[in-house]
Parts: sequence; C-alpha cells; structure tokens
Amino acid sequence: MDSISVISVGLGVFVGMMMALTGAGGGILSVPLLVFGLNLSIASAGPIGLLAIAVAGSLGAIHGLRTKLLRYRAALVMAGLGIVLAPIGVYMAHRIPNTPLLLAFASILIVVSIRMFIQAQQEITGNAPKELPAPPCKLNQSIGRLIWSVPCARALMGSGAVAGFLSGLLGVGGGFIIVPALKKLTDLPMQSIVATSLGVLALISITGVTTAAIAGHLDWSIGIPFTAGAVAGMLLGSVIAKQISGPRIQQAFAVFTFLISLSLLYKAI
Repeated sequence: MDSISVISVGLGVFVGMMMALTGAGGGILSVPLLVFGLNLSIASAGPIGLLAIAVAGSLGAIHGLRTKLLRYRAALVMAGLGIVLAPIGVYMAHRIPNTPLLLAFASILIVVSIRMFIQAQQEITGNAPKELPAPPCKLNQSIGRLIWSVPCARALMGSGAVAGFLSGLLGVGGGFIIVPALKKLTDLPMQSIVATSLGVLALISITGVTTAAIAGHLDWSIGIPFTAGAVAGMLLGSVIAKQISGPRIQQAFAVFTFLISLSLLYKAI
C-alpha cells in the first residue's frame, strides 16, 4: 500500500469516527481533510467525500429500515429534488474556480460549527428552548407515521433540494441541513430523525457519486481506501461514543470545524 492510500485510509477513519460520535455532521469534514491531507481541489475531493457518505449512509439507512426507525416516505420526498439537483451541483463544481468554492465551503463550516457549539452548550446547561411552533409534519402516534399535507411535503422538498445541490457542488452529504430541518419540520423522535436523515443522505450521495463517476471525476484509487477507512472509523466510533459525553464531543468537534474553516479561508486568500 502506497503512502497516498495509507493517508486516505487514515483520513477516512477519522471522518468515520466523527460521523459516529457527532451524527451526520461528521461527514462535512471529508472534503477539507482531503484538501489539506492530499492537496486535492474541492472539485476533486467532493466525489470522494460523497462516496464515503453514500456507503456509510446506506449502511445506516438499512439498519434504520430494519429497526423501523426510518420514515422512508419522508426520506423519498426530501431526496426527490435533491437527486435532481445533485448532478447540477457536480456539473457546476467543475466549472467554478477552486477559490470561490473554498470560500463557500469555509462559510458553511463557520455557520455549522457556531450552531453546533451553541446547541451543545444549551444542552449542557439545560437552557434549550422549550416552546417551539407546531411543525407542519406531525406524527400520527397511533400508527407511527407522518400525517401528510401540502405544507409538509413542500417544506421537506425544499430542504432536500438545498441539501442535494450543496451535496453535488461541495461534496457534503447535507446532514447539517437535513437533521435540523427534520427537527424543525417534524415531531419525530431523534433516533428516527437520524435514521431518516441517513436515508436521504444515501439517496442523494449515490446520485452525486454516480454522476461524478460517469463524468470521470471520481478518483477510485483514493476513494476506495478513504471509504473503507470511514466505515472502519464508524464502527470504532460507535464503541467509543458509549463511553463519552455527547454534548462535550459536539463542542470539541465544533471548535475543530471552526479552525478548519479558518484554514480554508487562509488557503483561499
């Protein structure tokens, strides 16, 4: 195994552990780590990150279906427009200069890291907001399924569309959009939100990976070891997660993500 493959596996393990310890947000680190670790461009790193997210998301989604936590209708509705827009994002990624993409990615990382740190702090101190407006998508408690309406479907489709486009453009899975959207738009329990999010991520990421592979933009020599490392990292992280405080991990992850965003800004400037 050459040095590039070893680095790819190592980066994948780290990303997989972060995904297991922090939830879907860990996948957003794939691209910046590949940019710094292997000196790739955003356009080249994006499909590799999507490949890892597609495989990990698919494994999580299958588990969610088996345990009946994944709301597959909601996942399909959210992924609908996302699947259409992901290839457009991939197309644009290879026609926009690398510097604007770096700036866009850094801006997203800053927003995600600040929001994650604040939410973790609220959970630690017990100051999380108690009163929330009624969501457009409500769960029928008697059958365990969402009650569908036009506002519900429209809200879910809009969130999926944004996640799909950013997934193709920047190689992010979109979990940092999908999970908060499901929290705001539904009254699903957190376990069901995570499982449904993984289902959406899998569908959108597979579309982006397929588009990139057909266009010849996916470097399999890096993608395969990186993905293998990510799967191994998820398995390892799931064991470690049982021993460590979740909010504290999220805060540490948020600080690390913020520092990565500053590094991307420096690289772009």
